[in-house]
Amino acid sequence: MRVEPDAKEAVHERDQLLRRMRSVLERAELVPPGGDGLRHPAVAEVAHTAQRALRSGPLDQERRRRLAERLEQVSPSAFGPADPQGHLSRSVTRALRSIPAHQRADGQPVTAEVAVWQECEREALAQAVSLLTRVWPEAAAEVRETVAEIALLDGDAIDGFTDFTIHGAILVHRARLTAGAAGLPGPVRFAEALVHEGAHTRCNAAALTDPFLLPDLPDLPGRPDLSDQAEGASGAERGEDLLVATPLRADPRPLTGLFQQTVVLARSVLLYRRLAGPDPAVGSRHETLLGAAHQAVDTLGAYADKLTAHGRGVLAECADVIGESA
Repeated sequence: MRVEPDAKEAVHERDQLLRRMRSVLERAELVPPGGDGLRHPAVAEVAHTAQRALRSGPLDQERRRRLAERLEQVSPSAFGPADPQGHLSRSVTRALRSIPAHQRADGQPVTAEVAVWQECEREALAQAVSLLTRVWPEAAAEVRETVAEIALLDGDAIDGFTDFTIHGAILVHRARLTAGAAGLPGPVRFAEALVHEGAHTRCNAAALTDPFLLPDLPDLPGRPDLSDQAEGASGAERGEDLLVATPLRADPRPLTGLFQQTVVLARSVLLYRRLAGPDPAVGSRHETLLGAAHQAVDTLGAYADKLTAHGRGVLAECADVIGESA
């Protein structure tokens, strides 16, 4: 993987992941969907569930039946909006458990849920995709290959996220489809979200075949893994969590999270360079992202000895984007 988007490489990495998913499903005596059905994020969730169960032995009949029913409900996957479904709602529940607890001004806990797309929001998404295709066609092409479902979030807890358990789905707050308080247009904000969450999705697939971090480091907490190395190994068995400060999260994150944030920020900077023009809100957003990217590169550079050659190469590319030496 490189910082510059590459749809062809993304397809290769995705195919490697799909082969692993198919292998897990077959070991669980489940019938993988044909055609593009295997790309559906709900199938990824079934594969992760089956893999965890297989670590304790063959699946019992009842669990196999339930997972088979989920697979039977999957339709061929295509890039575009996704309304609320079980795998998306379960992902939001996991995401809420992973973030620090917060309360609103009225003392109630913050919330998040998958929202139904309104027709005006579908039109706004089309405008964002059209904008990205025009200003950065390579990024748009890669997003179409890596992302299968775009889900909208409502509530005040989460702005957006990806979840490897439902690989191929991205979840973004519906407010990103409209203009922001600083005047940034909705299509620009959602194009940035596509680049941001698409980069996380690409990193997750790329790391399976060519890791960015040395193998003694654990994965993101709670993140199931379809890699061979993870078979039978818990996070504790692979080393203590290393938590570091990151630009995009208030709470310390594992080094894996910082690495992905660095790639995300470098790509976001590249997007706004292509959007450069008279709009002061666009220029301000570029400067904000550039500052965060400098912080990410500097922090990750201090842990370069914990990166693989692949990871160090990507870090060097991120540094080059912002004019630093890694």
